Amino acid sequence: MKQRRILFTGGGTAGHVIVNLALIPYFKEHGWTIDYIGSKDGIERELIEQLHDVTYYPISTGKLRRYISIENLKDPFKVVKGTLQAWNIIRKRKPDVIFSKGGFVSVPVVVAAKLRRVPTIIHESDLTPGLANKIASPFAKKILTTFPETVDILANNKATYVGAVIREELYEGDKVRGYNLTELDGSKPILLIMGSSSVS
Repeated sequence: MKQRRILFTGGGTAGHVIVNLALIPYFKEHGWTIDYIGSKDGIERELIEQLHDVTYYPISTGKLRRYISIENLKDPFKVVKGTLQAWNIIRKRKPDVIFSKGGFVSVPVVVAAKLRRVPTIIHESDLTPGLANKIASPFAKKILTTFPETVDILANNKATYVGAVIREELYEGDKVRGYNLTELDGSKPILLIMGSSSVS
């Protein structure tokens, strides 16, 4: 029986890696061989290279800036180089499917996957699709969304609402330890609000 292989991509911020980190153990458990394409010095490399049985491949990436910068003149060449590198990795590794979490590093990978005729699934965590996923979506076979409203925003038959992807260990927390850590006693309702973003 042929060994099933999945290739993950996504990076730039932890938010573009966390969903992949939640899914990788599932695919490991079910016997898939796992590869990951990310940037040479992004946070995804630091997080993914800690994992056993996941092969990390760094590629050249540009940055999808929305402001004027001299670097914008160089980035198209970096993206082309990254696409060629991703094309070669996909040719050698022969994944059955590619899962993209977004971020600027994912665009060359999704384009290369289309050229190699490997199906790509994109996951969009935000209500409004990010720039990288907007660019990559025409090359993808399927787009999964965290919010049902995002399906309407995308307005295409590729989009499907699946909800949030959550790491299994988040269900294994200890309430008493949480109270001790926060110095709360549970006498009042507790609301936890989480979120982060890049600030420039």
